[in-house]
Amino acid sequence: MRARYLIGALCIAISTIMLMPLVMSVLASLKPTAEAAATPPTYVPHGLSFDSYERLWSYQQGLPTYLMNSLGTALMTILITLVLTVPAGYALARFPVPGKEVIFVILLLALIVPYQALLTPMFLMFAKIGLTNTLLGLAIVHTAIQLPFSLYILRNSFSAVPRELEEAAVVDGATSWQALVRIFLPATVPAVVTVALFAFITSWNEFLGALVMMSRSERFTLPLILAAARTETSLGGTDWGMLQSGITISVIPCVAVYLLLQRYYVSGLMSGAVK
Repeated sequence: MRARYLIGALCIAISTIMLMPLVMSVLASLKPTAEAAATPPTYVPHGLSFDSYERLWSYQQGLPTYLMNSLGTALMTILITLVLTVPAGYALARFPVPGKEVIFVILLLALIVPYQALLTPMFLMFAKIGLTNTLLGLAIVHTAIQLPFSLYILRNSFSAVPRELEEAAVVDGATSWQALVRIFLPATVPAVVTVALFAFITSWNEFLGALVMMSRSERFTLPLILAAARTETSLGGTDWGMLQSGITISVIPCVAVYLLLQRYYVSGLMSGAVK
């Protein structure tokens, strides 16, 4: 009984430490402009104000534009990632491909290459084919970041599906594609959801790739516009209220998606990690 209370107290302490930065961001976004810039800072606002949200809503091209850019890029990243990794993971897991273990290891070696090292050659290549300043080009960059990890999760998940299910489908006359769609994908939904969740969060929060690929303000994503908004004061200082309101808005989709898909996310990581 005493051990249970100690574990509960430890969990509460860890949760408090993790949640406090988010709580402080929300409180800072609700402070009046003068109080948000006060020194020393106040931790609990003396009054509530939505001025920071109003300024951010109409900043440059408008907050809805940047939200839609981030959302569009994230959805395209999910789509491209799944289109590439689902067939690749299925083939590496179930087909007798010569040297497939070596191929799999080579593909995973991309995890040790910092994606920052790839941005310059990708930018030069995209500039030649007209993919800079486009959401599709940025989604391809984000997909390149996500591919090795996604392939690792899906390949191991497909390998964990009992071979008897595949053999029964083949006996019934199913092709490889039909077996993938009707047998393997329903059996690996948690892994697919996990890959989609990681692709969404990676794309939604990514900053450096968007900074390199985008030069037109109407194509900026939310992280880029927050970096620009932080210095929008008359003396060039940091507009803490508008910055914290942007952070609060940017966190909401990630938290909502994670809470909705948490059950699939946990089981998907387990199925992808244990063959």
